[in-house]
Amino acid sequence: MLELTIKHYNNLPEITSENIELDSLEDKVKLLIIRDLLRLNWQVMFEKDKISISPPEVYEKKVIKKMMAIKKNEIIKKNIKWIRNNIDLARSNIADGKDILGSEIYPEIEVCNSSEQHSLFRILRFYWSSPYSDYVGRRLKFIIRDAALPQKPVIGIIALGSPIIHIPERDDWIGWDIKTRSENIIYTMDAYVLGAIPPYNYLLGGKLLSYILASNEIREIYSKKYRNQITLIKKRKANDLVAIFVTSLYGRSSQYNRIKFKSNLLFQHIGATKGYGSLHLSDETFDAMRMLLDDRGILVTNKFGDGPNWKMRLIRTIGDVLGFDSDFLLKHSFRRWIYLVPLADNFKDFLQGKTKNINYKNYPLSELINFWRNRWFNMRKYNTNVIEQVTSWKKNYFLNEIL
Repeated sequence: MLELTIKHYNNLPEITSENIELDSLEDKVKLLIIRDLLRLNWQVMFEKDKISISPPEVYEKKVIKKMMAIKKNEIIKKNIKWIRNNIDLARSNIADGKDILGSEIYPEIEVCNSSEQHSLFRILRFYWSSPYSDYVGRRLKFIIRDAALPQKPVIGIIALGSPIIHIPERDDWIGWDIKTRSENIIYTMDAYVLGAIPPYNYLLGGKLLSYILASNEIREIYSKKYRNQITLIKKRKANDLVAIFVTSLYGRSSQYNRIKFKSNLLFQHIGATKGYGSLHLSDETFDAMRMLLDDRGILVTNKFGDGPNWKMRLIRTIGDVLGFDSDFLLKHSFRRWIYLVPLADNFKDFLQGKTKNINYKNYPLSELINFWRNRWFNMRKYNTNVIEQVTSWKKNYFLNEIL
């Protein structure tokens, strides 16, 4: 049980920092934490001046989506001026639905290098319901375009980042102990953005991007970028990429499910996280936590080299200040399904340090695209419901609901 002594508010789920009638920063933080948890269907019991809270056994998908919508709206509110200034950039790179019906769809990989490319990637990322922040460390961003059309509209975007250091379920599946993980995690990456935007998402463009992720071309682009870079700690080159991890917030993913190339399963489900993290708490609550720590003269820094997840360290510090069990709060976040995209036949032996040789799989981009086209696209493009969805989409609809 998480027990916090605070004043009882009748409409807790609807409160904000602005309408809390409390002078104490401590009570404000406690109240915002409880509000976030109430939104997630935690059980609440009131006893005089004490509130006891316990989590649900599982989070329903609609509850997770509701919380993600809240977090997305927070991010949009903070970035609305930038979004308005860049919306024309997005819409000028998106197709109207009627323009792609005749396209055979020939994806072209564009690596983000210029400021305009990074701005386009950023504005397109606001389409999804899940909140997004950049990874620390190695990063590669891709814009996937349809070269079958003269204007080369965007199909979707992909981003790779340095993997999260410790995920017990992933590490156990690979067979990593602390030493072998420290030695070999650098040969993996996380795909932290992977999705299609309208109107290509109606044509299973998300599955197309999943095929592209496994291609020789993505691996070769990564290798070329990091070929001449030396790691700071171990002073070695690390341009070999043998596996990519992807997580799904809503459990089993329709995008990654049944993704095969010939007889090879491209996305292997390797487990699910225990739901240990901070995604279930709003940015508004974190801002209040920072204010309280600043008021107490306590600094929790957020820069490279400071250690794992800044928000989790912040919650632990707040737990110490307010006298509640931070582990209890942290371990009841959302569970994610973990998928692995193996890029080498012997990836497991390599990551376990049993061999220095890599037997890469051969997944040419052109063959992957043709396989997707025959397996998924050709069936989809003649579906009358899909045709209606595609033709009704206009690029001026993009992010129209938030502007």
